Amino acid sequence: MFDNTPVLGRSESAQLATNRVLRNTYAMLGLTMIPTVIGAFIGMGLDFSVIAMHPFIAFGIFMAVTVGMQTAITANRNSAAGIMLLLAYTFFLGAMLGPLLQHAMHLRNGGQLVGLAAAGTGIIFLTLAGIATTTKKDFGFLGKFLVIGVVLVFMAIIANLFLHIPALSLTISAVFILISSGFILYEVGNIVNGGETNYVMATLSLFISIYNIFSNLLSILMSFGGND
Repeated sequence: MFDNTPVLGRSESAQLATNRVLRNTYAMLGLTMIPTVIGAFIGMGLDFSVIAMHPFIAFGIFMAVTVGMQTAITANRNSAAGIMLLLAYTFFLGAMLGPLLQHAMHLRNGGQLVGLAAAGTGIIFLTLAGIATTTKKDFGFLGKFLVIGVVLVFMAIIANLFLHIPALSLTISAVFILISSGFILYEVGNIVNGGETNYVMATLSLFISIYNIFSNLLSILMSFGGND
């Protein structure tokens, strides 16, 4: 006769592993905010006039550093070096917020707008992460659409470097927020369902989504609610 006794610890081990990845991801995500804030403060004190004069070169350098750092993090995701590279990358991205934060803080209500953008980003992340965690739904079907969306947005960004259309900039920001929100659902759902087992890679994905939501939400708020 067949033994119907379940294999002890199998499902429990899988759930424990998933919970550990999720817990480590959130802990690492919190840790990345430290170099990001430090980088942002340093970035606010830098002179970005060269970037304003040569936006194509600046965009090319930014993309080269981003691709290089993400490749290095991926290659070292299972070692302490991956964590150090991740923290260095978040410091770099924090510094790259310099021009946006400089512009915001020159507005009379700039501090309020930054606070609103931070609060809005937190609410979006907690809401979407909560949905993905509690429902345990597989959001893998979003992957292909999100990648296509990112490609289209980057094409629009490059086009707007030539066109300088304010309405297109706002549209890009709004779409970027939607895509980044989709990536939060996708990544947290992937962790909950056991598809992502490396917390360094999970943190990288979630950090980029949070970063994009904050920066683009702040841009929108500045366009509609900024007081000179």
